[in-house]
Amino acid sequence: MIDRLKATLRLWFAPQQLQAEGTTPDYRFSLANERTFLAWIRTALALVAGGIAVDQFLTELSWAVRTAIAVAVLAFGALCAFRAVNHWMRCERAMRRDEDLPVSRFPVLLATATAVAALLVLIALLVGGGR
Repeated sequence: MIDRLKATLRLWFAPQQLQAEGTTPDYRFSLANERTFLAWIRTALALVAGGIAVDQFLTELSWAVRTAIAVAVLAFGALCAFRAVNHWMRCERAMRRDEDLPVSRFPVLLATATAVAALLVLIALLVGGGR
């Protein structure tokens, strides 16, 4: 498992190594894969901004509640950025190998975590959050 992780991280930082695998896909598919990557990065940036906003602007919440929600949202922003790179690389590799594109449970995990964070903020605001 450690060797597989090392190989994956190597591809993250040296994507030209992907060229050694399979054949070059139609550039339109590679560009579509890149657009998807950029959409995930925008999502990650929005989560980071949301985490900062929770910490800076929801001052009516107690410090512990505000910090817990901000940390959770920021952590998901970081996770989303890492997932974006990994998914881009896995899709590019699959296209070069003429394999099915990889499936992922991450979108449902991200959606669920975002909904839970929103509900936590809503509940905290309705209860008053207490200082």
